[in-house]
Amino acid sequence: MKNQLKFIKLCKCGLFILFSVFLFACKDKNANQIPVSKAVKGIFYVDLHEEGELEAVNAISISSPNISYRYAMNMKITNIVKDGTEVNAGDTVIVFDPTDVNKAIVDAQSKLEISGAELEKMIAQQESDLEELRASFEVTRISHEISKIKFDQAEHESDMARKQIQLNLEKAEIALDQAKEQIENRIKINAEEIKQKKLSITQDQTILDEAYDALRQLTVVTPSPGIAIIARNWSTGNKFQIGEQTWTGQPLITLPDLSLLKAKVSINEVDIAKITTGLNVEIRPDAFSDSKFTGFVKEVANLAVNKKGSTKIKIFPIAVYLNETDKNLLPGLTVSCRIIIDKLEDVLYVPIDAVNTEAGINFVFKKSGTGFKKVEVETGRSNSDYTVIMSGLAEGDEVALTDPFYEEKKEKTAKIQNTN
Repeated sequence: MKNQLKFIKLCKCGLFILFSVFLFACKDKNANQIPVSKAVKGIFYVDLHEEGELEAVNAISISSPNISYRYAMNMKITNIVKDGTEVNAGDTVIVFDPTDVNKAIVDAQSKLEISGAELEKMIAQQESDLEELRASFEVTRISHEISKIKFDQAEHESDMARKQIQLNLEKAEIALDQAKEQIENRIKINAEEIKQKKLSITQDQTILDEAYDALRQLTVVTPSPGIAIIARNWSTGNKFQIGEQTWTGQPLITLPDLSLLKAKVSINEVDIAKITTGLNVEIRPDAFSDSKFTGFVKEVANLAVNKKGSTKIKIFPIAVYLNETDKNLLPGLTVSCRIIIDKLEDVLYVPIDAVNTEAGINFVFKKSGTGFKKVEVETGRSNSDYTVIMSGLAEGDEVALTDPFYEEKKEKTAKIQNTN
């Protein structure tokens, strides 16, 4: 009987030990499942992460030709260089449809030929009319000479006859003056008619010259070497392509100077007070994020603008100039910019996810043995990933990145709800 009681006691003791080990193991297992991070001491950067787009600081803009209004209404692209193509000076980059201009050239040439023929005909007709007037003048001159001779020989004529001869001479003088005046007037009229016709021909020639000039300009060549970056059509939002129409002076292609690039970045209005010129920036192109470049804030806008697609959100454009260049850095690339606002030496910091706030008090869950305990901390400045700890932790302390008591709190809440 005693042996049986002893055996039962041993069994109970063994079960208790096994249960204790089980509870300890479960608790240790749960603690190990909580993600943790160590409090680190070192250099802390106060930074801001924003996206931007690369563009050249200096660039040559190639626009649709500034041609006469007669041909500017139907400027359709028939050929355009591929976006990102490397071009040399003199290379053709855009060709526009010449149909309307060619038709205008044919019409202008035809009109010019007709005007030239009309001028020749006019000159011939004027010469003919002038010859008739000169012939008539010669007859009148001869008649005047005869009248004058008769008057000179009328000394012995009666007064009546002499008077009649004198009247005839006066008539002949008047007729001669009129004939002379007619010739002079005709010469002036002829000169004016020729002047007007030649002016009309000059205008026709100008139209023809404009048409030829427009035809030449419809083939656009690059003035210098570079990378051809196609502009976007504001009406479609896409880059210009074959078949689309433009208007005179419309920017179509940019030849950027790749020796100096900048990133256009938009800063939210709540963060703009942190940004000043001269701040250092780390730039990572999204297309090859393993590469890192450096730059600095060069320009900060004084006025806010509406964020694209929103009338309520305000942004401030800034320009970040790159310190170096690379063959892979091209205008239009999207880049991630890390703007270094401040640098703190020898400070303690933890991941921002480790810091919790309750009733205005900041705390962390510090790992202690096989569990965690709630520790109040005083925090300092933060960035997008970490928070400075002024007091409450020491270097190397491990803190939970999630609430280790979440499941326990969840169960208690569920029991209370079930009880109610």
